[in-house]
Amino acid sequence: MFGYVTPCKMELKLKDYEKFKSYYCGLCKAIKNNFGNVPRFVLNYDMTFLAILLHSIDECSPSYELQHCMVHPLKKKLVLLENEPLKYAAFCNVALTYFKLIDNINDDNSLKSKILTNILRKYINKDYDSYKDKLEYIEKTLNELYLLEKKESHCSIDELSHPFAHLTGYILSSYITEKDEVSNTLYDLGYNLGKWIYIIDAWDDLEKDMSQNKFNAINSVFNKENKSFEKFKLDINDRIDFILTLCGRQCLSYTRKLPIKKNEELLYNILQFGLMEKMDKILKRSEMRNGKSI
Repeated sequence: MFGYVTPCKMELKLKDYEKFKSYYCGLCKAIKNNFGNVPRFVLNYDMTFLAILLHSIDECSPSYELQHCMVHPLKKKLVLLENEPLKYAAFCNVALTYFKLIDNINDDNSLKSKILTNILRKYINKDYDSYKDKLEYIEKTLNELYLLEKKESHCSIDELSHPFAHLTGYILSSYITEKDEVSNTLYDLGYNLGKWIYIIDAWDDLEKDMSQNKFNAINSVFNKENKSFEKFKLDINDRIDFILTLCGRQCLSYTRKLPIKKNEELLYNILQFGLMEKMDKILKRSEMRNGKSI
């Protein structure tokens, strides 16, 4: 469930595009500094957004530096230097990927996931003491989700998406130690964003999951008549579009309540245009040829 929360490059100012890349590179360096070189391969855009959001309400000023990158060794890249939001996002990035790989093993006994899990296991334990409670809570909540998905029947998409939505809300809000209005708003923002990610991921995988007879939340809840993918997709498309759009609007609404101190235009680009652009692509509301990831 990674890689869906990205900026809309066509609506992004050049300064904000460079800023986003500096956070992405800064997160990569933070993973290296706190976990090691190997876990950098699990770097993703969703956790870059997490770093940007938490840093946006943080009092600390950003510090940048031109540094070499192992992917582009001949040219220096602008990198946001490590700070607490980046360090926290690095932990969440590695932890969530690790438990997702375990789920892949439980689902289809994936050899690739087994190898990657064994690699990540020794790295995730390096920083266990700093985030012990959070790591245990992430594991507990994801286990609840996986058990829920294994039930024979499901009442609603809200029931199925709740554990991941709650976990995303927890990840955003638990960065702040004192529970206050900001923490509550971060939770509500995270809850709606988590629900959006869970559902759009299910929609993105729908055809593959149906063809391979794998669990899919949308298929499980809505396809009671066991329709073919093409017919079911036509029947449910507008409903999924409505749910995702509502979640996106809620994310934007809660963001407006936050005491944002920096990165305001970048945040609104991601939540106002980036989410809709991703929906356009996955719901196939528009077609982009030769499109490249940001």
